[in-house]
Order: sequence, then C-alpha cells, then structure tokens
Amino acid sequence: MVACLWLAGCSDEPATTETKSDQATTQAPAEQPAEQGGTPTGEFIAASKIPRDSELLATPWPDIENAAQGKNVRLYMYGGFAHTNKWVDGWVAEQVKERYGITLERVPMDASVFINKLLTEKSAGQNEGFIDLLWINGENFKNAMEADLLFGPYADLCPNFIAHVDKDMAATDFGYPTQGFETPYGKAQFVFEYDAARVDDPPRSFAELAEWAAANPGMFTYPRPPDFTGSAFIRQAFYATTGGHAQYMDGFDQELFQENAPALWNYLNALEKNLWEKGNAYPKDSAILDTLFARGEVLLNMSYHPMHAQSKILDGTYPETVRTFVMEEGSIFNLHFTAIPFNAPNKAAAMVVANFLMSPEAQLSKFDPQNWGDYPAIDLSTLPGEWRARFEAVDLGEPTLGPDVLEEHAVPEIPAQYVEALENGWEDNVLHQ
Repeated sequence: MVACLWLAGCSDEPATTETKSDQATTQAPAEQPAEQGGTPTGEFIAASKIPRDSELLATPWPDIENAAQGKNVRLYMYGGFAHTNKWVDGWVAEQVKERYGITLERVPMDASVFINKLLTEKSAGQNEGFIDLLWINGENFKNAMEADLLFGPYADLCPNFIAHVDKDMAATDFGYPTQGFETPYGKAQFVFEYDAARVDDPPRSFAELAEWAAANPGMFTYPRPPDFTGSAFIRQAFYATTGGHAQYMDGFDQELFQENAPALWNYLNALEKNLWEKGNAYPKDSAILDTLFARGEVLLNMSYHPMHAQSKILDGTYPETVRTFVMEEGSIFNLHFTAIPFNAPNKAAAMVVANFLMSPEAQLSKFDPQNWGDYPAIDLSTLPGEWRARFEAVDLGEPTLGPDVLEEHAVPEIPAQYVEALENGWEDNVLHQ
C-alpha cells in the first residue's frame, strides 16, 4: 500500500489552510432561512422549477452594469497559489470596487468541493445559494454542465468576450463544448523546473526522466492526483508513453483507453521506487511540491504556469538560478475560465466581474509575473498597437521560456472524460498497486 503524504505544516502556502469544506445541508425544512440554505423567502422549490434567468440574459449590457452596482460577488477558487490570492484580493478587488461598486470576496475552495456543494443545493431545490462566480475548467466544468449547475449562456453578452476572445479556442474546454456557459480567464501550459546551479542537464523526454530518476533516487516526485498539477503530469506521461495526443482528440474511447493505459501504469510503477520517499508517499498538492523543491529535497519541479518559476524568484522562494523546460513529446496547454452557478445570488455582478477579468487592463496586470504571471486569455491581435506594446514590454524573466518555444511544443488537453479515467486508474493501478 502506498500512502499519500499530507504534510500540513511543510508549506508556506498549503491549499489545505485555505480550503473550506462547508457543505450545504441535505435537509429541506419548510422554513429554513436563506442564510442557512433556503431561498430568500424561506421555502425550498423543486429543482426543475428553478428559473433560468431568461430576463437577465435578454438585458442590455449597460443595464446589467447598473444592476451590478453595490453588489457583493463571492468568487470561489482554488486557494493554494499565494500570488494569485494576493492579486485577486488586492488589485482585482480594488478595481471592481472603484469601477462598479462591487465588493469582491475570494472564497478558497477546491473545485471538486464547490461542485459537490452545488450538487447538494440543486438536489435540495435551493434557488439562491452563496456562490456568485467560479474559477473552473476541465472535468469540473463538464460535471457542472451535465448536472445543469451553471447559469447561461452569458458569454456573448460580455463586451470583452465579443471584442477580444478567440471564439474557436474558447469553444471547448478539455474537448467539452463551452456553449457560452463560461468565459476565459487565463491561458496555461505545462513546464518543468530545475535549479541550473544543481542540475546541469535536465531530462528532455519521459524516457530520459526515468533514467534521470534512477540516477538521482529520491530527487523527483509529483503531486498525488487528482491535484491539478499531479493529474496534468500523468496526462503528459500518458501522451508520451502511448504514441501522442492525436488519437484521443475525438472524445473518450473506453476500448482505446483500456488498450493504452497499461503502458502508463507500467511507466509510473517502474518510476515509483526512485521517487522521493521511495514512492511510499506523494505530496498532496503542488504547493507542497513547491516547498520540497525550494528546500532542495527534490531537484525537479513542475507547474501548469510557464512563469511560475519567475514568480517564485521574485517573491524570494526560489534562487535566481531556477530555469524551466518542456519535454520533447510536447507540453499540454489549456484555457481556464470563470462560470456562474445556476443559483448565484448576484448574477449581474458576477457577469460584470467575469467581463472585467477579460479586459486588456486585467489581462495585462495578470500577465506580469510581479503580480501573477498568467498568460493572456484574450487574442492580443484584437488590441490597438499601444496595448500590444504594453504586453510585449512585460519582463517575463530569464526562467520563462519564450513564446516560440512554448508554441512549438504545445499540445491540446485531453478530453475531460479521460481525465477522470486517468485519475481513477492511477489510484487503482499505481497508488494501491
């Protein structure tokens, strides 16, 4: 049996310190106050009777902005990235307050937890909930759509979506049609990190990674799936060990998965004995892996944010000698999004915040590694020359790979149904092997 290491005290920014596990009650008393889970009038209604806010979806944008004035927006999002939290709590909150009178409250919660929360509220017929806006993508978006947990389609009402977003790129999320029920927030791509002062020649393929781990036992590991970064690592390895991504792009194929997945399990099981703690424990999330890397307990790290290393250098966590690289087999990329729950109490204000996050101002601020270092979700060719120059002038830092390198190695994310199959398969065939 292999155990997962929780290491609650090891990280300066563990997600567990910021992850709430409050769940909506499954009881449905006749007179439950709204703040305890009922509707504003205290009653519960059948889920099938919950209105889809058709009037709001037919409202002109200026009227939506007017309706948003003075409202509160609770943004539920993963809380394990300290620099992201700081940017949302600081710059974004200040901007939406100044521009629209909106009070933005960030609520740290893992996506799987808030999806379960919404499922509970849906089954209880809770017409008004607590969540206004979600940071979401991938399998969590797919699960939310299939359970009818989201409000929309609202994307085509947002001026910045209309003006600046590449509609073809935003049309799918891990292969699942977005249909206007989420709006892009940022763009990410998977990279590995190493300290050039300690590692002369990092591995450039997954075959070389296995050889490197054997030559440097205990100096590599990856977060336990379903942590987002750990799950992304096994998806990268799945592509590398089974002949590439193209065969998976037409949607989930159970027969193909069963035929190909054993190659991945064999690779990961062979790797396990050379991992940190001999594979008897895995960091529970990427924040803990960051800490292990910063302390020198492992020599390679990974991130789904190409500027992650530069951000860590700027905040003093990493030495200035840290650099990034991608594997020869390719580097998965995706858009991440915001979405609005079906029972969001302040939908108009949530739409305004989602629209602002797609603005050139927000995307530029987010792009700067001094703030976050997250790549733009908008198409920069839609911007005037002055704005394009501002983006080009951002110092991405020496550790950050150039856009040409990232683009050359970029491969699309696998369809969402494979993600769940891989995570469950890892649990059965690697963790408990």
